[in-house]
Amino acid sequence: MHKYYVTVTTGASPETVWKLLVDAASWPVWSKVDSLDTARSVGLDPGGDDGVGAVRAFRTGRNVTGERLTEKVEYRLLAYEDAFNATMRNYRARIELEPTGGSGTVIRWSGEYETSLLLRWFMPRYLQKFMQGMAEGLARYAEEAERAR
Repeated sequence: MHKYYVTVTTGASPETVWKLLVDAASWPVWSKVDSLDTARSVGLDPGGDDGVGAVRAFRTGRNVTGERLTEKVEYRLLAYEDAFNATMRNYRARIELEPTGGSGTVIRWSGEYETSLLLRWFMPRYLQKFMQGMAEGLARYAEEAERAR
């Protein structure tokens, strides 16, 4: 089983970060994914508040991965697992938000997964870097969103 763990602190509030996390349509704006594949997604909330059981399909390059939301604790935790993924199996991830002493948020994004023998040397380093970029993009965009208000 491979694992990754990234952490980023943002000046944005947990509420602002949360709104971006639960709205799959926002992910291509702030993250490393190229687009939301609505044809392969299931149960998306039209108001941007996807619930447990929703499958969010994201396209990155030619690869489309589906992530099923498994747990949701408002402003604190969003967890998901793979619904379909060509490169990983048994993928589970958690995004935990913790308010800082000020008005900011600590974002902790962790996951574990299995992969093929062919990818076992490449995938851990790649995914660690990819997920760090995801968390950093979320943190920056949340700060920009708050400044724009």
